[in-house]
Amino acid sequence: MSEPLVYVGMDVAKATLDLCGPLAPQAKSRQFANTSTGHRALVRWLQGLGLVHVVCEATGGYERAAVGVLQAVGLIVSVVNARQVRDFARATGRLAKTDRLDAAVLAAYGVCVRPPPTVAPTAAQSQLAELVTRRQQVLALRVAEHNRLEHLTHPAVRRQIQRHLSQLDRHLEQLTVWINERVQTAPPLAQKVARLCSVVGVGRLTAVVLLALVPELGTLNRRQVAALVGVAPFNRDSGPHRGRRQISGGRAAARRALYMAALVAAFRNPRLRPFYQHLLAAGKAPKVALVAVMRKLIILLNRLLQEPSFQPT
Repeated sequence: MSEPLVYVGMDVAKATLDLCGPLAPQAKSRQFANTSTGHRALVRWLQGLGLVHVVCEATGGYERAAVGVLQAVGLIVSVVNARQVRDFARATGRLAKTDRLDAAVLAAYGVCVRPPPTVAPTAAQSQLAELVTRRQQVLALRVAEHNRLEHLTHPAVRRQIQRHLSQLDRHLEQLTVWINERVQTAPPLAQKVARLCSVVGVGRLTAVVLLALVPELGTLNRRQVAALVGVAPFNRDSGPHRGRRQISGGRAAARRALYMAALVAAFRNPRLRPFYQHLLAAGKAPKVALVAVMRKLIILLNRLLQEPSFQPT
C-alpha cells in the first residue's frame, strides 16, 4: 500500500512559521523561525512526518524563502490564495484567528480542496518577475508624481518633482536594460518571448510581462489560463433569472498587459480582427467584445507555448 498523504498547514509571518497537521493539531503543531536555520529544522521535521503536502498562503514575499527550500528538497508545496482560505474558514465556522489556528485551517483546506502543487520557478523566472514587478512600481510612482505636478504652483516643489521624474525615467531605462539582459542570457526565456511575439499585437514587453507574471503559461488548459488571468466570464444565474456574465479575480497586472495587446490585435491581427468585428456586428458592446478578444488571445498564447508546431496564423 502507498504511504498516505499528510496535509500540513503553514502560516507564514515575517519572523515565524507556524505549522499544523490535520489529524492531531495539538500533537503536530510546531513553530520555526523564518530564517535559514529555521528552514533547515522545518525540513527535518516535515521529513519525519512521511509523505507531506504543505499548504501556505501567499503573503507578499515572506513565504518565498521557506517555499523555495521545501521545493528544493522535493517536498510538495501549494501556495494558495489567502481570500479563498479565509472564505473556507468562515464557511466551516472557524471565526477565531491566530497563527496556530490559521495553520490548522490551511491543513483542513488542503484535505478538502486538494490544491495543485505550486511549480518551483527557475532562477531566471524569479529574477525576471522581480524586474518586471519593480518596473511596474516605478511606472506607478511616475504617474503619481506627474499627476501631482499638474496641480502645483510652488516653483521649488515643481523643480523637485521634475528632478524626481527625471530620476524615475532613468530607472525605467535601466530596468528595461536589465530585463533584456535577463531574457537574452536565458535561452528558454528568449525562445518563449520570440514565440509569443510572433502573434500580431503582442510586443516584446507584453511577452516579457506575461511570462514573468504568469509563469504557468503553456502548462494549463484553456479554461484554467483564462481564469488565472481573470478574463473568464462567470455566470450570474438563479432560477429563471439570467444575469450578465462578468469577469472576476485573476492577476490584474497580467490582465493590464493583455488588454493593451488585445487592443492592437482587435484591429490588426488576422485571426482576432474578424472575431472582434463579428461580436460588434452581433450587438456586443466594444468593451465586452474586447474582453472576449483578451480571452481568445491568452488562450492562443498558452497554446503557442504548449505546441511547438502550432502556427498563430
